[in-house]
Amino acid sequence: MSVSALPYRQHNHDACIADALADARAICQRQNARLTATRERVLELIWQSHRPLGAYDVLAMLAQDGHNAAPPTVYRALDFLQQYGLVHRIASLNAFIGCTHAGTRHQGMFLICQQCGNVLELSAPDVSDAIEGAAADVHFRPDSVAVEVSGYCPRCVDHKDE
Repeated sequence: MSVSALPYRQHNHDACIADALADARAICQRQNARLTATRERVLELIWQSHRPLGAYDVLAMLAQDGHNAAPPTVYRALDFLQQYGLVHRIASLNAFIGCTHAGTRHQGMFLICQQCGNVLELSAPDVSDAIEGAAADVHFRPDSVAVEVSGYCPRCVDHKDE
């Protein structure tokens, strides 16, 4: 089986994190937004794996770092990161994942593995167009669209019944 999509293939995950942080800095600079040290650290923590993190997971990790952050601090950081398209909220998990298309306007579409917890962000223009078209047919203008598909990733599909 040839699987080229992150997070399923071997890759330099440190480069994922470094690229995400560089993108965040550039996006915030272009938009004259303040990427504070706490916001940047929250983004870095979210990018440390391809599994979504809840706000309290992030809070616990910040505490391990020695930050004396309260829940509102984490929620404000996550709101900021969402506002600038740097993270997505996975509603079904009440958790956050780094955006692999930061800086571009797009609809969030996610494949969520029920076994290992990895999430893959999809780029599927045909699906986006179908949703936009169906909404337009009934004179509805969506502000945001997120499609979440639960199933099994290539690594887990063969082991799901074990």
